[in-house]
Amino acid sequence: MMLRVLILSLSLFTGFVQATVLQRPVTLTTDNGELFGSLLLPKSDNPVPVVLILSGSGPTDRDGNNPDGGRNDSLKRLAWVLAKHNVASVRFDKRGVAASLAATPDERNLSVEAYVADAVAWGQKLKADPRFGPLILLGHSEGALIASLAAPKVDAAAVISLSGTARPIDQVLRRQLARSLPPPLMLRSNELLDSLKAGHTDDNVPAPLQVIFRPSVQPYLISLFRQDPAAAFAQLKMPALIVQGSNDIQVQVDDAKLLKAAKPDAELALIEGMNHVLRIVPNDVKRQLASYKDPNLPLAVELGTRVLEFIDGLRTR
Repeated sequence: MMLRVLILSLSLFTGFVQATVLQRPVTLTTDNGELFGSLLLPKSDNPVPVVLILSGSGPTDRDGNNPDGGRNDSLKRLAWVLAKHNVASVRFDKRGVAASLAATPDERNLSVEAYVADAVAWGQKLKADPRFGPLILLGHSEGALIASLAAPKVDAAAVISLSGTARPIDQVLRRQLARSLPPPLMLRSNELLDSLKAGHTDDNVPAPLQVIFRPSVQPYLISLFRQDPAAAFAQLKMPALIVQGSNDIQVQVDDAKLLKAAKPDAELALIEGMNHVLRIVPNDVKRQLASYKDPNLPLAVELGTRVLEFIDGLRTR
């Protein structure tokens, strides 16, 4: 195994396993409109593994970019790392986002269940394509939860949780907001979280909290707060890889350890210095935030190494 890791590490630098890659647009027709994505397909005489890449929360697009957070191309760059090492991928704009906006233009109609159904439909499309071998679902951040929920429904060969939380999202929000909100707003935030957790909307949202709790997004939050990421991960019967960076300011290393405890046979890769947008960045707030808006920063090399090693190892399981 160590030899395989070494070979993969060298290949990331030297192009040892470089492949000719076809880049094609790809679409999925749903009852509510088309979803639009990108296919990277290495040229091969035999079926190649294919990774369905699921992006994170909010209006994050297929490339890992968010109009509120900035352009960093994290998922696009990861897809190219895979493609150059003979692994195909499809990444797509979620319904209601970017090119797929028309599929659900009103965010009141978004739900975790709809995102899971879309991931299953994409997975079924890829599994029916003779160009592809085993299907791997890779979810980043909130996408890791979607991957865990969708994988059993599509009988995926494996799941990769990349910067995925183990705790219910309402708990994550409480922790994050407690670091930045003054006491009166934190009190109101907790009241809103309690209401949404109980399945009830609340239109009395102070202006500073609108970006998180605006009434139009509350139905989605209700569907999200019903989920238990660790419990969903524990239900997986297929091989799984947990990847977490030590310098992630959004998801903690403890989350990765909780996911590992939930599914002890999962592989755990803790990458020293990697942050939430998959770059090696010091624990400095200004440099962290700048990395969210810098597509030219290289991905953490160990990320590609560990993901490729895991996919390569599926052949011997």
